[in-house]
Amino acid sequence: MKRNQIVKEAHDAITMADREGIIRLWNKGAAMVFSFGPAEALGQSLHLIIPENLQERHDQGYRQVMQSGRSKYAAELLAVPAIKKDGTKISVEFTLIVIRDNQNKILGAAAIIRDVTARWGKDRALQRRLADLEAQFRR
Repeated sequence: MKRNQIVKEAHDAITMADREGIIRLWNKGAAMVFSFGPAEALGQSLHLIIPENLQERHDQGYRQVMQSGRSKYAAELLAVPAIKKDGTKISVEFTLIVIRDNQNKILGAAAIIRDVTARWGKDRALQRRLADLEAQFRR
């Protein structure tokens, strides 16, 4: 199987943005997760999928990664809210990969993203249930 076919067909969202945060790669999984087709996402800012109240913080962190070439989210999962085409907020987890050319110049960053909204909902429901049970035992 060709490597580009793996990226293209993966059900996890795989994206790549250049140094300025402009989307340059958007696979089938990204279209499934965020509901934007490639024609809608390619050439757009990453702000397309970032809630407005988090865009400034994202931009600061992205600039820092582009300057340093390092991100702790290369090894750790980052859990954040994101937005779909219809404005629905979702919960995603992702890892970040800094992309470099043959001369080691930073070209941008790629992310492998998974929608974990359903799991977070179940976790919150379990937490509420546990809190209710603890409250009952205290009575």
